[in-house]
Amino acid sequence: MKVAVEVIEAANLLPKDSRGASNPFVEIHFNNESQRTQTRHITLDPSWTETFVFSVPDSSLLANLTITASVLHDSGDGRGQFMGQVVLSGSSLGPAISSSIQWFPLEKRFFFSRVRGELCLRAYYLDEEDELILNTSLKKEHEKSKNDAEEVKTNKQKEPVTRVFQAVAAGGDKKKAAPAPSGKGGAAGPAKPDYNLIETSPSIPALTRERVNSKISSTYDLVEVMQYLFVYVVKARDLPTKDITGFLDPFVEVKLGNYKGITKILEKNNNPVWGQVFAFSQHQTQADTLAVIVKDKDDLLDDIVGRVKVNLTDIPHRTAPDGPIAPLWRWLEYKDGTQLRHGEINFAVWFGTQADEAFPDAWQSDAHDVSYTGLINTRSKVYFSPRLAYLRVSVLQAQDLVPVDKSKPPNATLKVQYGQQSRKTRPGTPSGSKNPTWNEDLLFVACPPFKDQLVITVEDSGQSLGRLLVPLSTVARNDQGKRIPPKWYNLLKPGATIDEVKREERFSSKLHLKITLDTGYHVIEEPVQYSSNFQPASKKIQKSAIGLLELGVLSARNLTGTKAPYCVARYGLKWIRTRTVLNTTTPRWNEQFTWEVFDPCTILTVAVFENCHISDKGSTDKKLGKVRIRISTLQTDKVYTHFYPLFVLQSSGLKKNGELHLAVRFTCTAWANMLVQYGRPLLPKMHYSQPISIMLQDQLRSRAVALVTERLGSAEPPLRKEVVDYIIEVPSQMWSMRKSKANFYRVTSVISSLSSIGKWINNILQWKNPFTTLLVHVLFITLVFFPELILPTVFLYLFAIGLYNYRFRPSRPPHLDPGLAQADVANSDELDEEFDTFPTTKNMDLVRMRYDRLRTVWGRIQTVAGDIATQGERFNALLSWRDLRATRLFIIFSLLVALVVYVTPFQVVALLVGLYILRHPKFRSKSPSPSFNFYKRLPSRSDMLL
Repeated sequence: MKVAVEVIEAANLLPKDSRGASNPFVEIHFNNESQRTQTRHITLDPSWTETFVFSVPDSSLLANLTITASVLHDSGDGRGQFMGQVVLSGSSLGPAISSSIQWFPLEKRFFFSRVRGELCLRAYYLDEEDELILNTSLKKEHEKSKNDAEEVKTNKQKEPVTRVFQAVAAGGDKKKAAPAPSGKGGAAGPAKPDYNLIETSPSIPALTRERVNSKISSTYDLVEVMQYLFVYVVKARDLPTKDITGFLDPFVEVKLGNYKGITKILEKNNNPVWGQVFAFSQHQTQADTLAVIVKDKDDLLDDIVGRVKVNLTDIPHRTAPDGPIAPLWRWLEYKDGTQLRHGEINFAVWFGTQADEAFPDAWQSDAHDVSYTGLINTRSKVYFSPRLAYLRVSVLQAQDLVPVDKSKPPNATLKVQYGQQSRKTRPGTPSGSKNPTWNEDLLFVACPPFKDQLVITVEDSGQSLGRLLVPLSTVARNDQGKRIPPKWYNLLKPGATIDEVKREERFSSKLHLKITLDTGYHVIEEPVQYSSNFQPASKKIQKSAIGLLELGVLSARNLTGTKAPYCVARYGLKWIRTRTVLNTTTPRWNEQFTWEVFDPCTILTVAVFENCHISDKGSTDKKLGKVRIRISTLQTDKVYTHFYPLFVLQSSGLKKNGELHLAVRFTCTAWANMLVQYGRPLLPKMHYSQPISIMLQDQLRSRAVALVTERLGSAEPPLRKEVVDYIIEVPSQMWSMRKSKANFYRVTSVISSLSSIGKWINNILQWKNPFTTLLVHVLFITLVFFPELILPTVFLYLFAIGLYNYRFRPSRPPHLDPGLAQADVANSDELDEEFDTFPTTKNMDLVRMRYDRLRTVWGRIQTVAGDIATQGERFNALLSWRDLRATRLFIIFSLLVALVVYVTPFQVVALLVGLYILRHPKFRSKSPSPSFNFYKRLPSRSDMLL
């Protein structure tokens, strides 16, 4: 395998000489090889367009290698002065056919390095045949540059031509993505999708060399500024009519070239009020004048009442957050421009940007064929999840219960219902008592404004013995885990009301209950590993914010299966929804949103959907993919701009649906609080002082998700159930062969680091490198005679490793990895099993086959679990006297060792043991050691299993 790096150009470099310029060149380092470009003199925006090819000895090593492109200044003394670098991971490289030219911001080599500018590169991998095509094309370009030197100079500033090379298809079969050379025909094979992040440098104020000097740069600096023509149609008055009834059915048509927007129709109203805003994108402007036309709705042909034309050059510009433009009354005119006798319309028109407060509710110019009801589902909105809390009902005891059948002793149970949630206690003890005791806690999920009532019923064999109604507004709130005393409640007879009981003032049965609204918990409605919020429900005990998270939803490209995409993002209690861009697979949203951050170890989730509710008959919104970004992986005040791949796992396989362009920035406002946060518990204090079982948390989570879905679904436009389920990972954790494999490989990856340490120790013991082994001897002897240096040496070594790994730190935020999740290699049967319903709907033969496979897989897991248990039981058998002789030998051996260690200095013992372990292989036996043999012979409990 070969790796190719094309160095295209650089821009805005740091000046290094007295003339305010530099003599830059680029040096490429890869796998202990170095190559450099030519030097470009006296420039800060050099251009090279040079290609370098490096060899990879083993393709499996590519993911562990890095490409370092360093920009240096040629000062003439033979040494280059550092101006910045770009570090690319080998795992981010793709085939030549899918690679593209990218701009990378230059990074520092050391903390105090001065760096500025960007570097344009193209990096990819290729095989031998690709290299031949590359060399041929480079030779042709070299010859052409000699013959057409003048033309090359004049076209020097033009964009470099993107070359297309062959790609290696899956399975190692070389298939052509371009026409084959003579004598080599063949069809083009499908290229493997690129699942890596693509770093970009969009023209946003936060990244431009000169920040935009306007108010929008302070609030909307993570998105491209988009210009819109806004028209706010307010109302009309004194409209003329030709109808014998004297009334119109008026509406307004706002027209700009081929684009037009229509207000709602107000029947029989000569003084209508609309209050609607229309937004026309600047790149869709196709006329010099704007027409505002008042029409009368008719069955055959709508009648024109009058119109007003506005020249675009006369329209003012408004920059948010300036105040709104005041609407003006204008006289309606005929088609020829003459004024009507009576009839006026009130509207305002201005040029603005997406930062305008009228933008989210505006009718977009690309929605000209959407009905007014469907238009509501295309708008950008902000939603908030309810701040849920746990409702705890502690059922203690009852007194003086009156059974329905007095000939039988009661066997009372308590049923508690809150909304659609219902819980039931076990039968009271002692059985048959009129004063039973339960001492049982029942938990519910409560949603503000907490207006529902608790309905508590005492039942005996399905028959009611009495009931109790408790308004939630009277329940005590517990946010600190305090002890709240229980209360005695009077039971109402079945069918009786509270007023009836008060009038009669009769004897009644009683219940001893403790009812609290536990607002000190964080109600978990999403998996903890994907959680975006750990704050408790009570605002009184919430921690202060440590920073701000800003998200710029820029655009998307190569979307498949949709022409009405929109984005939904969730962080904490705040959900955002972008507008729906119609009739395009490359939407440009350029909308920016902000969240307060309370915990750095939280995750922002962004998903793309297809809007299937544009028309009145909408189906389920289709999911196109999601992105997760962990806040703790973001550097403070750094703007991350990447194309994130979008893919969805279906029963038919993994499908890439395009790429989402995001800009993300985390700004820390309280450094001390953020650092302290790393030492605090993940969840609020009550989760540890009064823990809730995992089984119960799973049950409560399903109800919490239902409440969140219900609240967001009641908004306008609604966030529908399929959207909420996809964002917060509602599907239950069912068995999946793919997930089991992924978790197994994760475990082996973690263990591999320990195995590498074991290999290093084994190499030392086997004297593979005598020099390293001698150094270990010296270090060991030093630590034996100076034991106070052991802990400083260990921590100094950890510090050195961390400092060494700093150069390999990731420059991109992590993203969903199909390879890690085994999604790109899962076969069709495994995926069909994963997406099967519960209970299954498959035929018995298929279920039998999967059941047998499951037994095989879990048989291996069972064997591994048994082996681990055996080792623990053998260790326990050392002193448990299960093997009398073995335990006797071990305790005698322990006594002798204690005596020897007591009379012998510790340094001598440690020195002898260490030198014995580090002895040369010539003095080692190939048989296992006596201690290992003794341990293997100890008994376990495996022989007691059936």
